[in-house]
Amino acid sequence: MLRMKEKILVAMSGGVDSSVAAWLMKEQGYDVVGVSMHLVSCHRPTERSCCSAEDRLDARRVCEALGIPYFTLDYRDAFQKKVIQPFVAAYARGRTPIPCVSCNSEFKFAALFDDMVLHEAVRVATGHYAKVLRDSDGRYRLYRGRDQKKDQTYFLFQLRQQELSKIEFPLAEVTKAEVRAMAKKQGFVTQDKPESQEICFVTDDDYAGFVESHGGHLLQGEGNFVDREGKVLGRHEGIHAYTIGQRRGLKKGFGQRMYVVEIRPETNEVVLGLKQEVMRSTMTVTSMHWTAEGATTFDPREYVETPLEIRIRSTHAPAVASIKSIRERIIEVAFDEPQMAIAPGQAAVFYQGDEVLGGGWIA
Repeated sequence: MLRMKEKILVAMSGGVDSSVAAWLMKEQGYDVVGVSMHLVSCHRPTERSCCSAEDRLDARRVCEALGIPYFTLDYRDAFQKKVIQPFVAAYARGRTPIPCVSCNSEFKFAALFDDMVLHEAVRVATGHYAKVLRDSDGRYRLYRGRDQKKDQTYFLFQLRQQELSKIEFPLAEVTKAEVRAMAKKQGFVTQDKPESQEICFVTDDDYAGFVESHGGHLLQGEGNFVDREGKVLGRHEGIHAYTIGQRRGLKKGFGQRMYVVEIRPETNEVVLGLKQEVMRSTMTVTSMHWTAEGATTFDPREYVETPLEIRIRSTHAPAVASIKSIRERIIEVAFDEPQMAIAPGQAAVFYQGDEVLGGGWIA
């Protein structure tokens, strides 16, 4: 049971979700402190949120309306080293990274928990659409929230038991429409704010241009389009500009619709093929993390040969698959039906019903 006026740190992005999360925590009787992270200097050309000064100003205005303290943390240097540089390096190696996953679990939450201790708070809250429950064995379990369309658990699979025990997701049982209605009723300046984009530091969705401007020295430059047998089909602009399953942006003149089937950084080649050549029934997942790790009753071998659902992209509909083997945090997976564009560098997240079992990185 909540002891009145326990202090909680609420991550404030300047959007409607975190605004309502802070309000709900205050309504529950917590002593709420709002905090924003200054991660990247950004002058956005669009209305989509990108961690800008305008977003932090909106967060401050919401906190003022709620009558709670607000402050910012400047993590620009650390964000550059821990998130942006690995992102650029991965694209230069022909992989398709998803920085929001590692940013959430390894960077943002780590900073929030450190700051929680400094400010003598007992918990951290965010505006993610997710849910944490504790079972009879004392294990903390991560679940999809009520609003399945806004489910954000794909980005949270690396959270550990210790962190799950101290996290609040106030939006677990509400929908996005209900969140906007709450914000409107409270008169928050964020009530009609557009959705933020997936990767906050690439403000115009030009990933190739971002990589070129931040890591040009890592790039190999132009190379050959080839087929699976190595026949040269044409020239490409650099492997960083392509991802597995890509069709748009390929030069025409191949005689039929072609897709990126494979990227070979060692030879600077992009392999093209027909759609059926992009389909895969198996994959290897490395650096596997289980959300129940550390719980005394947990043994991942219980999931071998058990039908699970796996998401291979944040927008991917979960596909039924089974784990064939587990060794040293390496998982071999077989899908019931072939999947389109399994891209190295993306996260693979494992579900059993609405519960997140864990995840890792597609190799």
